[in-house]
Amino acid sequence: MSIWLAQHLAALRDACRRLAAAPLNSLLSLLVIGIALTLPTAGWLMLDNLRALSGDLPGVQQISIFLSLDAGKREIGEIESRLQAGQVGRWRFVAREEALRRLQAAEGMADIIASLPRNPLPDAFVVTPADSRPAELERLAKAFSGWPKVAHVQLDSAWVKRFDALLRLGRLIVVLLGVLFAGALVTITFNTIRLQILAQAAEIEVARLIGATDSYIQRPLHYFGILQGALGGLCAAVLVAVGFHLLTPLVTELAQLYGANFALQGLGALHLASLAAIGAVLGWLGAKISVLMHLRRFA
Repeated sequence: MSIWLAQHLAALRDACRRLAAAPLNSLLSLLVIGIALTLPTAGWLMLDNLRALSGDLPGVQQISIFLSLDAGKREIGEIESRLQAGQVGRWRFVAREEALRRLQAAEGMADIIASLPRNPLPDAFVVTPADSRPAELERLAKAFSGWPKVAHVQLDSAWVKRFDALLRLGRLIVVLLGVLFAGALVTITFNTIRLQILAQAAEIEVARLIGATDSYIQRPLHYFGILQGALGGLCAAVLVAVGFHLLTPLVTELAQLYGANFALQGLGALHLASLAAIGAVLGWLGAKISVLMHLRRFA
């Protein structure tokens, strides 16, 4: 076990030495890999933030339950109990008096409301479901409409379906971009390892002559690809973090204009680890393919 560990540590040190031997070339390669991973990562984060933002905007993906005008405290309490038991998500009760005050506060409505003989607005519940899928929203709206003393259930299902379709289209585009740029990352590592093999052809031939195994020769190159990919993933994380830092004040200001309290959510520790792991795997894959193809000439 100690011999195996020593061999891998030696290969890792050799890979670090190869990276440090040409700092400018290594830096440019890391930037290219980082940019390749930045675009799909930023796109995926933006889609997640867009879905979160839709839940914070007033009236978006909400179900309004309007009660009959003759609904009393007993019926209101019964509906509250049903909502609590069903665990449908967040909800709040809007009394008819509160709704009337809000309507009176609207510009140009005070005189109109004052001329009415009585309050025409019903009590209502505003539900923000935990599951915002269109099918689930429609199921809930249908269930709410069958409850006692419910006069009307309002859900803009057409808008929800359009929004969900746009998000699914966005995710598909991001996945396609991810596959495309993953291929680019593998190609970058493939060419880098090929150049390493060509530059050290004499060393590889001598190592073959003195009995070096294929694993011994290939191991530092594999580690080189893993290190390059992982560092490129971290470079992508830095680029995404900088971009989100610049966008956050503008997005927050725009959200406040629409009555939402929202801030962009950037990369977390799990995202950083995932980017480094994805870069490492793709770097290893490019190195593996390059080694298998170009070391045959020394066999």
